Amino acid sequence: MTIHYHEGDLPADLDLGAVVAIDSETMGLRFRRDDLCVVQLSAGDGDAHVVRLNRPAYDCPHLKALLTDPAVLKLFHFGRFDIGMFELHLGVTTAPVYCTKIASKLARTYTDRHGLKDLVRELISVDISKAQQSSDWGAATLTPEQLAYAASDVLHLHALKNRLDYMLEREGRAALAQACFDFLPQRVKLDLAGWEDTDIFAHSWS
Repeated sequence: MTIHYHEGDLPADLDLGAVVAIDSETMGLRFRRDDLCVVQLSAGDGDAHVVRLNRPAYDCPHLKALLTDPAVLKLFHFGRFDIGMFELHLGVTTAPVYCTKIASKLARTYTDRHGLKDLVRELISVDISKAQQSSDWGAATLTPEQLAYAASDVLHLHALKNRLDYMLEREGRAALAQACFDFLPQRVKLDLAGWEDTDIFAHSWS
């Protein structure tokens, strides 16, 4: 594995292919309170690209272009949060997208364990560490441990997608999953508009 570190933005000439695994690191899990700090990406080739963003300007035109490129599928685990952070801080709607957590919930109905660590362990027999999950991602310099953690969150998403696609097809839920992926950027807009804790499709007497 090689980790490529970038300050501020992706290189202009970087080609990550038609399917790019993406994750982000933030100062916390609240949309308007916590800043977006780091974005990590992988083409599925065993390498990772880690971008430390310039806050608060977020001057990253090449990253924004990738996130909005209709010819590139953006592959996430729990994309709802990352896509929301990109919408809020970068001002872009990320699409098209695929979320391994949504795929897992539709395909792996025999369990309620859909975290990335559980998925990677079961489906591709790899153990990943989450030890740096709560570290200071707003620091001026990222540690080697932080870089390795960030990379680990995107290195296995392509392999997970392949396994989950097979399971979704086997269970007859591939089309349903695709409809969920297509709706995900709109679900994010609901989150940012104040309906993050409300299921507007649920029945209510009030």
